[in-house]
Amino acid sequence: MWMKKMNRLFSIFFFITCSCLANAAGDALADIHPELSDASQNYSPGMGEIMAGIQLRHAKLWYAGTGGNWKLAKYELDEILEGLEDVKKYHPDFEGRPLAEMIGPITSEPAEKLAKAIQARQKVLFMKSFDGLSQACNTCHTANGFDFIYIQRPVTQPFTNQRYKKL
Repeated sequence: MWMKKMNRLFSIFFFITCSCLANAAGDALADIHPELSDASQNYSPGMGEIMAGIQLRHAKLWYAGTGGNWKLAKYELDEILEGLEDVKKYHPDFEGRPLAEMIGPITSEPAEKLAKAIQARQKVLFMKSFDGLSQACNTCHTANGFDFIYIQRPVTQPFTNQRYKKL
């Protein structure tokens, strides 16, 4: 019992010490390079980075839904929608195209149908709704001159170290 208390106290002390050192290091770096102190506030992810993240989530969504892992499917759909919000935030007018105005009308209905299929835990409806969301992506790509980017059902799992099927 005494040993557990000592281990817990040591862990707390270690955590506090590391936190203090990290803060001190950050402060020292800001003193040396003040331009780095607010670099995160100036960072804007590129369209390619955001879309690559959405594409990865799209594939994971497919495997989660077809595997009956509805919690993971819901999570991945939420992440896709968050990525689309990032597009609207960081690239509202990408290359002269009003993406912020287009995304909602094109993706809202398919995303809502997919969310309902996930909530209902209906695999067949999920698959149909997933295809609807994929088609919405392709509609947006085509409307913006990116018809060479065609989204479809994935054929191989993006990560083999993650379990997609519900146990």
